[in-house]
Amino acid sequence: QQAVTAAAAAAAAAAAVWLREGLVRLGPTFIKIGQQFSTRVDVLSPEFVKELEKLQDNVPPFETATALRILEDNLGAPPGEVFAEFNEQPIAAASLGQVHLARLRSGERVVVKVQRPGLKDLFDIDLKNIRALAVWLQKVDPKTDGAARDWVAIYDECSRILYQEIDYTLEGRNADKFRENFANLDWVKVPAVYWDYSTPEVLVLEYCPGTKINDGPALDVQGLDRQRLARLAVESYLQQILNHGFFHADPHPGNVAVDAVGGGRLIYYDFGMMGSIPGGVRGGLMELFYGVYERDADRCLDALITMGVLVPTGDRLAVRRTAQFFLNSFQERLGQQKAERAAKGEDYNKDFKKQRSKDEAKERRKAILSTIGEDLLLAANDQPFRFPATFTFVVRSFTVLDGIGKSLDPRFDISEIAAPYARNLLLEGQPQFAALQKDFSKRWANQNRAVKNLFRGPNQIEDIAGTMQRLE
Repeated sequence: QQAVTAAAAAAAAAAAVWLREGLVRLGPTFIKIGQQFSTRVDVLSPEFVKELEKLQDNVPPFETATALRILEDNLGAPPGEVFAEFNEQPIAAASLGQVHLARLRSGERVVVKVQRPGLKDLFDIDLKNIRALAVWLQKVDPKTDGAARDWVAIYDECSRILYQEIDYTLEGRNADKFRENFANLDWVKVPAVYWDYSTPEVLVLEYCPGTKINDGPALDVQGLDRQRLARLAVESYLQQILNHGFFHADPHPGNVAVDAVGGGRLIYYDFGMMGSIPGGVRGGLMELFYGVYERDADRCLDALITMGVLVPTGDRLAVRRTAQFFLNSFQERLGQQKAERAAKGEDYNKDFKKQRSKDEAKERRKAILSTIGEDLLLAANDQPFRFPATFTFVVRSFTVLDGIGKSLDPRFDISEIAAPYARNLLLEGQPQFAALQKDFSKRWANQNRAVKNLFRGPNQIEDIAGTMQRLE
């Protein structure tokens, strides 16, 4: 039995090496795909995770002579004349560039990021092929889950952000904006940009060393709380998306580190791939959080309409009943996890959540279908759901964060962290105005209903009608 297990592990390790080397040969676009999957410790075997993690900051560097030539072309002089010290051996190399240590003549230690040559030509070829794949997916996707995805629009969003990522001047401005957004938080660190030495192909940043956020043993040696760091990683993203509308779209562990300042501080690197969320969509996300917290299916559906995820056509009642079922299930799951955590104490976080057996999964599906099966069919037929391209990198980022969280805490659950954050937004965001605002909103809604019902009867009649609809 042990021999069979060892042979299987060896075969998996060999396959993982083959996959990583293949992605490196395919180039920067496919390296980024490997980076995405390198965080999925709950999906991939340890052998694949270990190999793909090398794509985060251990991609083979390009030739030193090429890097020195690019630096001289951009800075107007050889690096040895520009900097007091310059290490020709890169300390890290990633999909789009490599990083060298240096020291300014004024004494500050910095990192010098040099872009790989010929990236635009590579992107032109790779993205042309990927667009052909997107067009094919658009034709063959059956959309049986009720969601009408626009694969070409998703491709366009990815392509736009990838091309932006090879402009280091834009990356520097992104870093400045990101730092300003977190200026009041002492547990987020963003390196300063040295603009006198930066160009579209060269970026010079403050040197901020740290430990990769998914390196659990190294974090343990420093006495840092893994669960706290997982929670802070999610909270920082919720702030980026809900409060700032400007978020880091590539948060793999090579771009998020930790130091010991203040009991553990997040350090963000690489601001080439950033996403923006329009104010209306951000407001819809906030409403969705409130609706989930209050278990208000109508508020959730209105928020989804605001965000462009739900098209207000077809049988809204069926969609509403489906939403209410999943809201109730979500709250029940949180309650069960809370009870289990209380019962097990410290043992709760020692292992991954037990997966359902095939029979248990089958029974769960049967229970769902017996409760809302007809509603799911109606919703699927109407195809009321859309997947706006804006959310492409939001979903990607939370997928990566979920993988990071599970590497720090086997029982990590984004929803457990998001729920209290939503509650704080609702109850503590503006405590001095919260009660007044809620009361005013209720009175304003009553006035609007009174005007609307002027020729249809008093408000009580509409209340009764609403109640009957809900009972139905």
